[in-house]
Amino acid sequence: MGIVANDLGFEGRVVIVTGAGNGLGRSHAALFAAHGARVVVNDLGGDLHGSDGGTRAADAVVEQIKSDGGEAVANYDSVTDGDRIVQTALDTWGRVDVVINNAGILRDVSFHKMTQDDWDRVYEVHVLGSMKVTRAAWPHLREQGYGRVIMTSSAAGLYGNFGQANYSMAKLGLVGFSHTLAVEGARYNIHANAIAPVAGSRMTETILPPNLVEALKPEYVSPLVLWLAHESCEQTGGVFEVGGGFMGQVRLERAAGKMWRVGRSVSAADVRAAWSEIAGFQEGSTHPTTTMESLAPILTNVEKPPSKGGNAFIDVDEALGYEFPPRTRSYDERDLSLYALGVGAGRDPQGDDLSLVYERHGDGFRALPSYGVVPCLNFMIEQFTQGRLAPGLNYGFERVLHGEQYTKLERPLPPRAALTHKAKIVGIFDKGKGAVVNTEVKSYDEDGDLLITNLFSSFIRGAGGWGGDRGPSADVDAPPDRAPDRVVEERTQPNQAVLYRLSGDWNPLHVDPAFAQAMSFDRPILHGLCTFGFATRHVLAKCAPGGDVRFFESIKVRFAKSVYPGDTLRTEMWKDGRTVIFQTKVKERDEVVLSNARITLYEEIPKKT
Repeated sequence: MGIVANDLGFEGRVVIVTGAGNGLGRSHAALFAAHGARVVVNDLGGDLHGSDGGTRAADAVVEQIKSDGGEAVANYDSVTDGDRIVQTALDTWGRVDVVINNAGILRDVSFHKMTQDDWDRVYEVHVLGSMKVTRAAWPHLREQGYGRVIMTSSAAGLYGNFGQANYSMAKLGLVGFSHTLAVEGARYNIHANAIAPVAGSRMTETILPPNLVEALKPEYVSPLVLWLAHESCEQTGGVFEVGGGFMGQVRLERAAGKMWRVGRSVSAADVRAAWSEIAGFQEGSTHPTTTMESLAPILTNVEKPPSKGGNAFIDVDEALGYEFPPRTRSYDERDLSLYALGVGAGRDPQGDDLSLVYERHGDGFRALPSYGVVPCLNFMIEQFTQGRLAPGLNYGFERVLHGEQYTKLERPLPPRAALTHKAKIVGIFDKGKGAVVNTEVKSYDEDGDLLITNLFSSFIRGAGGWGGDRGPSADVDAPPDRAPDRVVEERTQPNQAVLYRLSGDWNPLHVDPAFAQAMSFDRPILHGLCTFGFATRHVLAKCAPGGDVRFFESIKVRFAKSVYPGDTLRTEMWKDGRTVIFQTKVKERDEVVLSNARITLYEEIPKKT
């Protein structure tokens, strides 16, 4: 190959190529010389295992370069004597500009049979040798404000290969070495890159079939090395696979991962539960190129306030404050009537509550205000059935019990409406054996005016115990120490749960005997919100002016015990101005099933402004 005349010249540049007596090194040396470089052809002259030595290999390459009109000098030192190799360049031409660390040996053997000498010799030639040569050249590159360094890695270093534990270790070490040189050399115009070549050589012929070795010519690799070493190439810190006509940069990819807030304990079970995020490369993968880029998510996490805690079921930091996408749903007179029937209204066609189930009632059709909880409930059930729980909430419907409920109406519910529901996780509390998750749902009418506010308090069985905030005291709205002012008793029907569930609460616990038994109940239980509706009717009938349900402002209850369809509900009331404290019992068992309960009434029926 004669001297090539083009714009990728290396005139005046001095290039050191180690291991240049054969294969890749010989191809590199010849190509650099053809582009005008002065080349130090280093080769110990040993075999591929690092034994013996001689001058013939290096001399033959130098002779060929000179016969083609180029400049070259031979060096026969081991790369572990790197200062001698660099000194050859300085003695001959007074400078060094490019270092191609190519020398290598093999000591292939499975790891359990590998000797200490097998390990040490491979390390010494590949890693220590590359360090010695580069270190000797480094001061000169810095002083002149220019340099190019190429490390020769391998696919074995990037991916591993049977029988090459020592070789893989060394080759990946060279990648890290080149990355750091790229960082430290940047201000001195020193670029460092690594190549992972596949080429036919004395080293690859032991692991590749002969026809493939023949096809993988070193000449397919050297052009990339030449370009990376040229003064016009700005690439630094890269790793490139090359061979057989292919060239491609390789980069690290990091999964989006799972972040736990600092201060929270993390268990192996937490890791297992988050494994698809930790080890998966789905949406959100990143490709950090520097140590600072790699540390950025961790540093951001450290700067956040300390973790509020959590466990495998609840990540408080992730879930608290989450806002669900808004949902718009409609209801009409049919929905209101069906709900009222489900909570015991309309049993007596001549009764006072006919207006709750008959749309053409003479006094006007009126919505039972406790229906205001139904949009909230349906919203929550939709999240479970469609797998749209808030981020950080990792439990199933089978763990959820309705703990408390607060519902407020800004004005009486219209007979029909299209409501937009906006939900947010507003509280998460650790109750020891369980946890409480409070979800606020605000419902807006077609004009964007707030109509309903619900606070849905869920008790999550088995999800507590992280040592978090236990929440506010629950000892509120207790009945006074005197006889109730009003009492209503009403028996639920045996099919009450079957009827009530048509309003949207499809939990099989309330209809499926087998499911109920699996949840440790001897038979299906009545919905807590069905009892809630019965109690609302009772209180409004006895305490609202004229029994008019439109005076309702808000209700808050705790669900204390279960009710079975057919049980008799006894609601006891204590009225104090606009506030009615009440509790509801199952008469047959004298058990309180709704406790810490309160209904507040408006002084006047509010109107839409």
